[in-house]
Amino acid sequence: MKKIVNNNLTSFEDHLDQQYGKIGTPEREKFEEGFEAFKLGVMIQELRKKNGLTQEQLAEKCGTTKTYISRIENNASDIRLSTLMRIVREGFGRHLKLSI
Repeated sequence: MKKIVNNNLTSFEDHLDQQYGKIGTPEREKFEEGFEAFKLGVMIQELRKKNGLTQEQLAEKCGTTKTYISRIENNASDIRLSTLMRIVREGFGRHLKLSI
């Protein structure tokens, strides 16, 4: 079996550098912040579904609205740390750990 080599491939990191600039530039920092918010929304959504909860049920458990949960999951809303902690604690019975 013959191995096919494509020298025109671009790594994901190179693509990000070309599209948003090198790490540390304002454009890249803005992208990275947005991507982290996106990942957070996906994690909340996956955890909610894993626990068999609707957005409305999760909202009731942690004292917020279905609309707010939806906005977090769809990356349309910034989330305060205290709110995130409350969602994790009251909505899922877990504790939030941050790492820097």
